[in-house]
Amino acid sequence: MINFGVDKIRAAVVGIDLHRGHLDMSVATMPASPEVAKAVVDKNIALMGWARKSAIPVIHLVTRYRDANEIRMNAFWRTRAADPNNPRKNVMKHNLIGMPGCEIMPGIYEPDRDFVVDTKKRYNCFVATDLEFLLKTHNINTLIITGVNTNSCVLSTVTAACSMDYAVIVPSDCVDTMDDPSLHDAALLCIKTAFGFVMTSTEVMQLPELKIS
Repeated sequence: MINFGVDKIRAAVVGIDLHRGHLDMSVATMPASPEVAKAVVDKNIALMGWARKSAIPVIHLVTRYRDANEIRMNAFWRTRAADPNNPRKNVMKHNLIGMPGCEIMPGIYEPDRDFVVDTKKRYNCFVATDLEFLLKTHNINTLIITGVNTNSCVLSTVTAACSMDYAVIVPSDCVDTMDDPSLHDAALLCIKTAFGFVMTSTEVMQLPELKIS
């Protein structure tokens, strides 16, 4: 038994930006590699299938912008768009409403069972969304956070969740990045050092604390 710091775990899976804008090479504006995309999709399908069978809610966070002005408000992102050699050079045309990149990858989302929060506009999934309201509505105190990118949206959301006193678990094979693999590793090291628990999805699914009583 692992002490996650809560009296009784009430968990939810929070999948961040598992959309075509990162993971479908045919439409992605800020793509991960095909190998990363396939691995992340496959692992998330397995984990979320287990979660549904275990009566653990699955919540999808999807980045969508009304227009480029909502993106341009971020000072650092402006500098990324100005650098043609930066992986985020397409940030000003990433996941605008109506683009196919805003769609969750096939096989990940079950519309009859899952929740979707599609107002995400910044790395931290709590900013300008109703994620916290949704979590409190379902008495959630433990977040199993998956998705991309490990070193931006995942890390930012994990640090925020920790500061908001949620217990956090990150399945290391259900997160990855469009950036250098070393940044994925560095983000996981930061998380397990100061913000939450890092383990494989297999280890998560074997936790007795999460089994239906």
